Amino acid sequence: MIDVLDRVAALAVAYELGDVFAAAFGAPGYDDERADTSYFATEMLPKHSERDDFKLVAARRDGRVVGFAYGFTGQLGQWWPDRVSAAVGPELTAEWIGGHFEVVELAVHPDAQGQGIGFALMTELMRGVRNRRALLTTYADDRPAPRLYRRLGWQLLVADLGWGSALYGLDTGVPSGR
Repeated sequence: MIDVLDRVAALAVAYELGDVFAAAFGAPGYDDERADTSYFATEMLPKHSERDDFKLVAARRDGRVVGFAYGFTGQLGQWWPDRVSAAVGPELTAEWIGGHFEVVELAVHPDAQGQGIGFALMTELMRGVRNRRALLTTYADDRPAPRLYRRLGWQLLVADLGWGSALYGLDTGVPSGR
């Protein structure tokens, strides 16, 4: 079952989401130094949940969260859009960055991976998004996440931004000007 959570509901289960985040990104092969439940629950999620158009979707099995995805409207002047803009240059920046829906995280607990949960989460996350463009970064090498995004219609914009991440974009079909 997938639920759409607003800011208040997401923060109420922040540590449960953080446990999934830590399990997914702390797994062998990922070993992300940010893969910490407390960091996610007390710093990352609260900061991001204040952004415009914040949306989080969570998958539950037997009453516990087994995966989630979230994003918000990204703008130049924020850390990630500015970092990506510096890496891609003015042409891609003008077309894609600023006012885009920014997919920040997709995490599925390792015990629940390979069961279509990531696909379902991304589908629900993007449902009803009012931004014309959407962006995300993911691993530059061949892993399940980039393959999932391509299956969902995301296009590779930049194969390697210079820090081992690829930039993907999605034209949502929503007219400009929201």
